[in-house]
Amino acid sequence: MAETALYVHWPFCLSKCPYCDFNSHVRAKIDDDAWATGLVRELETTAARLTSRPKLASIFFGGGTPSLMPGQTVARVLDTAERLFGFAPDIEITLEANPTSVDATRFRDYRAAGVNRVSLGVQALNDEDLRALGRLHTVDEALRAVVLAQETFPRASFDLIYARPRQSLEAWDAELARALGVGCTHYSLYQLTFEEGTPFHAALSRGTMKELDADTAASLYELTQARMNAANLPAYEISNHARSGEESRHNLIYWRYGDYLGIGPGAHGRLTIDGKKIATSTERTPESWLARVTERGDGIERWDEVSEEEQGTEALLMGLRLNEGVNQAAIEAKLRRPLNAAQLERQGYVAREHGRLKATPQGRMVLNTILKQLVV
Repeated sequence: MAETALYVHWPFCLSKCPYCDFNSHVRAKIDDDAWATGLVRELETTAARLTSRPKLASIFFGGGTPSLMPGQTVARVLDTAERLFGFAPDIEITLEANPTSVDATRFRDYRAAGVNRVSLGVQALNDEDLRALGRLHTVDEALRAVVLAQETFPRASFDLIYARPRQSLEAWDAELARALGVGCTHYSLYQLTFEEGTPFHAALSRGTMKELDADTAASLYELTQARMNAANLPAYEISNHARSGEESRHNLIYWRYGDYLGIGPGAHGRLTIDGKKIATSTERTPESWLARVTERGDGIERWDEVSEEEQGTEALLMGLRLNEGVNQAAIEAKLRRPLNAAQLERQGYVAREHGRLKATPQGRMVLNTILKQLVV
């Protein structure tokens, strides 16, 4: 049976970063007990709708800032998940953390609850750029948090954002060198995007902020690949690099179009029930979500069957992000038509190997354009 994952969304942050379009909210006060009860109840209600419950291979606490959660909340959710589903022997349990909300006691509580992997949102190793990104920590605080994470958990990941306004190749190379010096076995390295509805996008529209030019951004991407390959941390997905065996198991389930439950405000899921693929999503506003859960047991707003063609498109969109690519015949069977891959292959953007269609290094730089051409 395919691996199944659980995603738990904690929607609260200390402040809203100006580039972020995630479902995150700032609140002066949070009723931790009510939130723990709500998450547990939605998990129980959703589980009751399933016709089978395979053991969980991965659990991911995302947000928001999950490192604002009390350890007992994490423990209650994990205890409930294990009771309802059971855990695979090698389950990966990840919690996202911001350096500003990290302390040794909190980390020890998470580890005692069962968390065995932490993902730290460092985002920059330059204090000026951290302030511009709306981050509340300094470089020194971030690096201390990384060390603490490595001391507390078996596995730690390190997130950075690059292609920031005015960023030079030399500056990014220095940041990468410093990040690699910490010795993590997994790094998530994202190019900055100006998402609609964010303050960064508004500043871009007003002309008060300028996006890095495409040629420099491409050079930064190429530098990133070279640096990480030399450190034996190749990209297994467009923005994610890991030593062999240290890949994020949770995200691989997403990208391989596996099943996952989503609980918490704004969480999404994809579940196979009686042979049908079901798309789920929940109420985004925290207070409305909690009220719905209290009243009826869950905050689910969407519970719809995904058509075969939609499944093929979704699996292609997710799978081509991976170096391993997708099973072309399986995708075409879902779409009920061949992919328009021949010309892209001649142009060097995709390659076919042992029945799998993959984006080449050149293709990964323009993946969105490739995807549109493939499914025309």
